[in-house]
Amino acid sequence: MRIKALLVDDEVNIIKNLQSVIPWESMDIEVVGTARNGEQALEIVRRDSPHLVLCDIRMPVMDGIRFLEGLRELGSEAEVIMMTGYQDFSYVRSVIRYEVKDYILKPIDYEELAQTVERLARGIRSRSEEQQQVQQEWRRVFHLAYEKVLYDLLVDLGGGASRSFLREHERETEGLAFAMMLIDVADYTKKEHLWEEKERKLWNFAVQNILQESLAQLGVPHSVLQIRSGEWCVLIERVPPETFDRRLVLEWAEKLRFSVESYLKLGIRAAVHPFPVPIERLSKAYKGLQRILNLSPSTAEGIIVPEKDRGGQEVSTHKLWDWIEEMVTGLKRCDRRRTETALRELNDSFRRLPEASSDRAEPILHYLCLHLLREMRTMDVMTREEEADIWQRLDRNPGVRDTLAVINKLVDRSLDSVMKKKTSEVLMLSARDYIERNLPSDLSIDALAEYLGISGSYFSLLFKQHFGETFVEYVTKQRMEMAKSLLALSDKSVTQVGGMVGYSERRYFTRVFSKYTGMLPSEFRERHQNRKGLAEIPSWSAGGE
Repeated sequence: MRIKALLVDDEVNIIKNLQSVIPWESMDIEVVGTARNGEQALEIVRRDSPHLVLCDIRMPVMDGIRFLEGLRELGSEAEVIMMTGYQDFSYVRSVIRYEVKDYILKPIDYEELAQTVERLARGIRSRSEEQQQVQQEWRRVFHLAYEKVLYDLLVDLGGGASRSFLREHERETEGLAFAMMLIDVADYTKKEHLWEEKERKLWNFAVQNILQESLAQLGVPHSVLQIRSGEWCVLIERVPPETFDRRLVLEWAEKLRFSVESYLKLGIRAAVHPFPVPIERLSKAYKGLQRILNLSPSTAEGIIVPEKDRGGQEVSTHKLWDWIEEMVTGLKRCDRRRTETALRELNDSFRRLPEASSDRAEPILHYLCLHLLREMRTMDVMTREEEADIWQRLDRNPGVRDTLAVINKLVDRSLDSVMKKKTSEVLMLSARDYIERNLPSDLSIDALAEYLGISGSYFSLLFKQHFGETFVEYVTKQRMEMAKSLLALSDKSVTQVGGMVGYSERRYFTRVFSKYTGMLPSEFRERHQNRKGLAEIPSWSAGGE
């Protein structure tokens, strides 16, 4: 940090001596101005905001005391060294309240003054670093809270914490709109079925990381929110909404798609909302993009921009989707009546469908089935064997009637599973999902308890009962396992890997990793880098070291 200094004295010779004798350059201090009275000095303060001021007490026009008063009224926190003669000591009491750091007697001992300046400069730099760290921490904490609010709005949770956050920051969010895109791994439902749990987590983690790094390179304020496995909602702030440029947003979407495909060899689909989305319409816009992606052929890759409804078939398709959504919502809320009513409506609508419409309805129903299957997996309401049975039936390309039978069987199994689960189990599944989505962020018992709407002590009790270990032990284990995979399969530096799994300080990450594995991160990488990992995942690095 280069410090700015201001010299104030009505004696020209003293100013010249201060400029030439004090080793400003070697102390990395720039003299931004000199003044012969307090009035001139205040003008320089307004213009250059110096960090350090050397000022005489007795000066014409405006003396040092009045200057100090004006300096503090301007809000300046500059360090001040007063230069005074023996006869001016009667003034010292009057400047105490202006937080003068030191006094130098005239005639000036320039060696002593240089030492004083150097000492104060060290203090200024130290405080500046502390302030920057506090500001960075505050920005990070604020952004985490902000992203939590955005997530709640997207999935339409509407929690009390989100509402109070929006009220508190009403001025900042007024008129706030976003460019929205939904990123989805092509044919993800089938890929996820073939992956082991560790593979699935690593693939998701890698995609999230590349999306974030690519957006950081664009230099736009953004949030990357993973809504479910294999799906990310990207929100880019557009304030005011008039700054929305559809062509530019499409270019961003193409860059994100290209980055993921280049580094991970994964096919990516992206749906881009054609207009800016105000904060109060996030949920509706998200569901619309999700619908577009899921009702498009699962093998279709590229950028999709939804259009307005075009006729009855489009509206009918939306209605079918609504019933699937109703079933999912009913299952998530353990509401048997709601789930069964939606399932009955879906069955009745297809029974009434004219024979000529069956060919058009068959692929739509197939996509709806894949969407439902993906949601069921997220909710952890069926075994791998049950899912394999579903896939065997879907792979035979069943018609409308058989696909409906698959959906009925899927919902019946899921409903039975949900109803058998205790409320505490459902809460812990949500906790596990939250931890997985927020692994790189600060995770705390209080934050998760608030998210679930229960007390911290009750959460700790449930967590230990369900997972067989404490919250801290579980989170550390998840972070360390992810770090092991990243060290073995990516070219990220140890510092970057630590940051990606929630440790901002390399030294602390190294200590925790060594305790967990018995090896330093560098030793672990050297030993495992050339071995076959969990999957043949190519090294990725969307950003620099």
